[in-house]
Amino acid sequence: MHLNTLKDWSDTDVRETVENCLKIKNYPEKYRHAASGLSLALLFQKTSTRTRCAGEVGIVQLGGNAHYLDWRTTNFGLADLSDEIKVLSAYVDVILARFLKHADACKAVEASDVPMINGCCDRYHPTQGLGDLMTIQEHIGRLDGVKVCFIGVHNNVCNSLISAGMKVGLKVTVIAPEVNPAAIDKELWSDAEKTGSYISIDSDTIDCKSTLQEIIADNDVVYTDTWIDMEFFTDPDFAEEKERRMKLMMPYQLNSSLLNGLDCKIMHCLPAHRGYEISGELLDDPRSIIFDQSENRLHSMKAILLKLLGRI
Repeated sequence: MHLNTLKDWSDTDVRETVENCLKIKNYPEKYRHAASGLSLALLFQKTSTRTRCAGEVGIVQLGGNAHYLDWRTTNFGLADLSDEIKVLSAYVDVILARFLKHADACKAVEASDVPMINGCCDRYHPTQGLGDLMTIQEHIGRLDGVKVCFIGVHNNVCNSLISAGMKVGLKVTVIAPEVNPAAIDKELWSDAEKTGSYISIDSDTIDCKSTLQEIIADNDVVYTDTWIDMEFFTDPDFAEEKERRMKLMMPYQLNSSLLNGLDCKIMHCLPAHRGYEISGELLDDPRSIIFDQSENRLHSMKAILLKLLGRI
């Protein structure tokens, strides 16, 4: 069994994993030796804080071992991807990989002889999605029927939120003036719309702050993410595109004025660009569950590892 995209997991798989996330967080001592003697390889093509630390720290806290591989210091960039994944899977019990392209994540899954975890690609971020479900369950007390409004650029995180929501009964409303081309998944969006778990609101119909406020007010959670992928934010070659996107997206910034008087939880998968997609003060607002959401990446990663290793 792999975790490439949550579309491949059953409703039961997702719900049981969320339950296990909370058990592991609340009773960590019961799981200190759950992965004793087992090894996790972390293969990363791009930078990471939460996903890398969740994997490295998580497997160690479960009694196992972590082995981090920076793509640039290996032969992965020089050799056939399938060959190298097959070799790596002979050394370890599970692989957590962060690829630039979803096609490479799929190729790795096909080649690996051990469970593969997609630690983020340009189309999906399933480990984030499971951590988000855990956080919503923890703070709201349920998943079924919870309303989440995602505002920003429709990206990999948004896709996994929709996919996760389909499994547990979330109602995800997306307001996205822009879609990252690599994140286009018409099959996912169509399936989610049919189940009533996904609504896309055309940003052209939103002409004032009050309209945004009315939509957010009907939701339990408001969620945003970076408008520009991290690897491009300070790239001088991306400066013109950054300026264009900032001008387009600034009316959709989460800030105190927009959320004034609204009783909703605030989520962001981090890292955040303060003053862009979200104003700085909202990260520490009493309604914010952003740092709990971040911490929960560790506990949810443990649950994912134990499920794929058959130890829970």
